[in-house]
Formats: sequence, structure tokens, C-alpha cells
Amino acid sequence: MDQVSLVIILLAALLIPLIMAKFKINSLPTAVMEIIVGIVIGPSVFNFVNTSDLISQLSTIGVIVLLFLSGLEIDFSLFKKRRTALTPLEQKNAVNTPKYSPVRLSVYAYSTIIVLSLLLAAAFKVSGLFSDFWLAAILFGTISLGIVIAALKEQELLSKAFGQTILLISVFGELVPMMGLTLYASVYGSNSQSLWLLLLILAVAALLLLRFKPFFRFYQNINKSTTQLDIRLAFFLIVTMVTVAESVGAENILGAFVAGIVLKLLNPSETTRERLDAIGYGFFIPIFFITTGVDLNLRTLLTSGKTLLLIPLFFLAYMVAKIGGYWVLKLRFKQANALAGTALTATTMTMVLAVLRVAKSMKTITSDQSGAFLLAALLTCVISPLIFNKFYSAEKEDLVKTAVHFIGANLSTVPVAQQLRKGWYDVSMYTNHPENYQTYHAQVPVTLMENFTAQDLQDHGVFDTDILVLGHIDAERNYELAKAAKAHGVRRIIVRFEDRNVLNEHEDELRELGVEVYNTPEANITLLRALIESPSTLLLLNDTENSIYEVRVLNHLYTDVQIKNLQFAQDITISQVIRNRKLIAPNGNTTIMYGDRLIFTGNKQTAAQIRQALATAN
Repeated sequence: MDQVSLVIILLAALLIPLIMAKFKINSLPTAVMEIIVGIVIGPSVFNFVNTSDLISQLSTIGVIVLLFLSGLEIDFSLFKKRRTALTPLEQKNAVNTPKYSPVRLSVYAYSTIIVLSLLLAAAFKVSGLFSDFWLAAILFGTISLGIVIAALKEQELLSKAFGQTILLISVFGELVPMMGLTLYASVYGSNSQSLWLLLLILAVAALLLLRFKPFFRFYQNINKSTTQLDIRLAFFLIVTMVTVAESVGAENILGAFVAGIVLKLLNPSETTRERLDAIGYGFFIPIFFITTGVDLNLRTLLTSGKTLLLIPLFFLAYMVAKIGGYWVLKLRFKQANALAGTALTATTMTMVLAVLRVAKSMKTITSDQSGAFLLAALLTCVISPLIFNKFYSAEKEDLVKTAVHFIGANLSTVPVAQQLRKGWYDVSMYTNHPENYQTYHAQVPVTLMENFTAQDLQDHGVFDTDILVLGHIDAERNYELAKAAKAHGVRRIIVRFEDRNVLNEHEDELRELGVEVYNTPEANITLLRALIESPSTLLLLNDTENSIYEVRVLNHLYTDVQIKNLQFAQDITISQVIRNRKLIAPNGNTTIMYGDRLIFTGNKQTAAQIRQALATAN
């Protein structure tokens, strides 16, 4: 009978996404549909499935993997120093003052959530509706990071200021309740150890991080399909941190969450993350969500008058706890978007399930109360995404041109800058040669500086750009500035090296940092060889209608898709795919992977739009 129930659950997990795709059900997250289906196939309706020890164990693994993947979703680069200075175009287009960075806004917003959650918990305690003050405060302060990320990805917002802000608020909405739950279980749990032992979790996490820090630098060279070393490392981290957490009296989900953070800081490849997602969301996590629905016996819950009263009250508490974020988001974003973002942060499910699971094991909450909290959370997952999709529209600052800063004004850089200014780029140039300034400042925006030290460039906002081109003739200076710019957080850095000796000495280091290098003589040799081997190259270079483009694929909408199935396949010709620094000769059946660099030709107008779509991170 156990095997039959498991087969039914796995069949439901298979059919749910197929049915949602067939009937175009996009407004509800898949996790919510899985819980609803679990309710239908469980004792609440048809009673096809009953939980057994086997299913309970798989469900427990599911919540552990879910929290692990949630930790893996945290983008720590958002906490690094970001652009503070604005280009003139950004100043013109910005809706509000940009002094409110995503980090600052998220801290302010979640601070209001903490305050309101405490007030709401106190109100429930005073009224006698729910007497556990700290448990209620933890539940009201939770946000479902997974659902928020899915909604932001669909709108392609993760790379924009609005998306980063909502993402960080959601990270706090998962991390802070997680820590609160750990302290709650340590104080009120019967098997709890001393609180100071919780520091051992962080100590072990730091030790694992230091031990495996170089792992992803060399594993590609020894990895084989039969070893899957990165996946083995991931599960080693999960089991280790879960074991440590349980040993010191904490919850296993805290260990799993910290394990996800450790792996994230190790900088795994996107392929590793996709395989872990496949394992989690392909097997364990659907079992957890469906089993959660099965365990909800609505026939019993809805016969209780107090439960029927608590469901709408808990739903309102989930929503009201997040309402303070509206006024915080208005400091930078449009009113409608502030409302949309506030609604999205009211979505809660993942941590609610985890908290309720712990609370029930501690016997600090009744089944009726747990069911009311869960059903109210389900309502937020239905209503909040609908409000978000209804009210969100693009911010003006999202339409700002890509900023490109050139260091060095000379015959190599000025013509390129002139052509880029005609497209979707905001170009600025910097030189420390008065003669070059006099020669070129009338042709392109050039700023004359006395020194080109890293500190001077940083103080003048030169590193506050999307793309930095180091086109100075001094190769050693370019090398030092490239490292400084990377440390500052510049997304793309292109460096000129005319001195091949300097390039040979530092090339591997710069490529490891993700810095792009070029050498004019080698570029000329490559072009001449291309002209000899393919005479049509010259025709293409001189063509006023078509051009050659290179783009790195960062948009998940176009990954795991065969070239022939791309919606714009007829508009461009992809000649090369660069994957893991290796050239691939593509055909129609070649599958585009995340992080691939595509070299393609196409009409200058349509190709530029396609390039922007492929490169938009979501």
C-alpha cells in the first residue's frame, strides 16, 4: 500500500506541470498546485493516498533539499559595493533619487515587517486567538523566496534594481525567520542544547568553505559523467550540516539552508545548479509539497468554527505584516510598482511549512491552528502573484542605456566610442594626456584627469559602469586597473595588451577573474586569416545592413532550447558557440546552455534587440 501511495504521488507530480501547461495556468506557482492536488488525492476528498513512513522520510528529505536550494539562491554580490554615481543619462531618466540602494531599501522594508509581525503577534495573544507570541511573529515575518524568484524571473527583473530589492527583502524573509525558528526551538524545545552550541554550525560552515574553496577551480579537469563530483560535494555538504545542526539541538532545515549558502559561496557553475534543481524539483520537493496537501484533512479542519475564523485572520496578518514595505519602496520606485512589490513579498509558503513542521514536532501548536496557518499561506500564494502581475510595469531607470567607460583616448578607442554612441550605449572616455584631450574632446565626451591610479578612478566614478574598456597603451597599468575594477564590482572589463610579455605573465589570472583581453597585432592576424580562408568576411564587415555579434546567454528563457526552436532562429545565423572556452560548430539541433557565448550575424536593428534579450539576466 505504501508503494501504491508513492506511485500516485509521483504520477501527480508528473501530471501537474503538464496540465498547467496544457490549460495555461500561469497565475499559480507549481508548489501551490501541488499542495492543492495533495488535498484532493488525500483524506480531504478522494482518500487515494495516506502518508507512510517511507513517504514521510522522502518528504523530510524534500524539505531539506528545498531549504538547501533556497540558500543556494541568495545572490551575495548584491551586498557588494555598487554603483553610486550616475551617468548624465541616468540622472535624466531616474524617477527618484538613487541614494536608496537595493540593500538599504531591503533593510528598511524588512525592518517594518519585523515590527508589524511583533505587533500582530501581540494582538493575537491579547485577543486569545493564538497564544504563542514568538511562533506567530516568526510565521508572519516569513516570505517565500522560491515563489518570489519565480515571479521575478518571469518578468526578467532579477538584474534590475527593483528585482534586486524585492529579492533581498525575500532573502531576509527566509533568513531571519530561520534564525528565529532556531532560537525558538532552542529555548522551548525539549531536546535543545545550549544556545552557544549553535555557533558550531557557523564554525563548521566556515571550515567547509575554506576547505573546498578551490574545488570548482580544478574539478572540471577531472570530472566525468560517472563521477559527478559537484553533486557529490553538494550532498556531502547537506548531510554534514544537517548532522551538525541536529547534534547541537538546532533544526535540520537550518543545516540544509547553511549548506546551500556554503555551496553558493564556492561559486558553482550554472550547470551544477541546474542539475541540483533537477534532482530537487524533479523528485524530492514535489513529494514534500504533495504530502503537505495530503496531511491537510479539510474535513476535520473546516468543521472547527475557530479554524474557520483563524484562516481569514491569519491571511490578513500575513498581508498586513508586509504593508510597511509599500512606503519604503515608494522612496525609489513608482507607486504601482511599490504596491506590486509589497504584494509579492506577502507571498509565503516555504518557511511556513518548515516552521509548522518544527512547531508540530515540539507540540507547541495544534493541528487546527497549523492547518489555518497553512491554508492562509496558500491564499497568499494565489492572490499575491495576481496583484503583482496586474500592477507591475517597467521602471524608467530600467530603460537606461548600457554605460561604457573607456580609459584611454586614442586611435584605437575613439572610433569605437563614436560608433557605440549611435546605438544603445552611454559612452564616456577618460585620458591623462592633455594633447589627446584637445584632439578628441570635440568628437566624444572625454574627461581629462591628472592621474590614472585606481583610487583616483574610483573617486571620479570611472569604475561605476556596466562595461569598462582599458584601452591605455601602458599594459602594466591596464593589468593593475583591471584587478582594481574587478574588486570594485565592474560587471564586464575589456583590457588591451600591446605588450605580449605582460599579457603572457598575467593572462591566466585575468581570465580566471573573468576579464576579457585583446591584443591588436593578434586581432589583425586573425582578421587577415579570416579574409584569406573566407573571402565573404570582408563583404560582411563592409555590409551596412548586417553585422557580427557576440553575446553571453544569461536569459533562462533561451537556455535548454535547440537553435532551430528559438523564436528568432530565422532572423540570425549562429556561426559559433563558445562553451567552457571551447568552440562548438552549431547546427539546428544544438542546445543552447546558460553561459554560452554565441557568435552570430544578422540585421543590425533586429540583431541588437535579440542580443539584448539573450543577455538580459533573469
